[in-house]
Amino acid sequence: MQFLLLQYGSGHWDLVKGHALRGEREEDAVMRELAEETGIRNARFIPGYREVISYFFRVKRRTVFKEVVYYLVETEEKTVTISFEHTGYRWLPFEEALALATFQNTRDVLLKACQFLASQEIADVPGRCG
Repeated sequence: MQFLLLQYGSGHWDLVKGHALRGEREEDAVMRELAEETGIRNARFIPGYREVISYFFRVKRRTVFKEVVYYLVETEEKTVTISFEHTGYRWLPFEEALALATFQNTRDVLLKACQFLASQEIADVPGRCG
């Protein structure tokens, strides 16, 4: 099992994410963002995993609140075509993805995803998440 991390223009490594369009269902937004950011169009949801994180960040002296909803999806596609928002990508096993992820909240999401996969016996996951 490998996880896809994207390198953003500012240099940080994170998961695919974006904004839902007005009236768009979360699942539709996930697939749209995945296609826009990676070119991956053939993916399916792994049922039962939904993780929400919230955080604040600053943009030009303004504090912004952001809530991000993560789902697990799987694909056979390995070729990635990154969007203009990104400068690189890497498919990585869990431990390497955990080490490369820039933000603690991303590492937390990866850990919970790994634990979920192990608990559901969906994937043979190594190390400390099982």
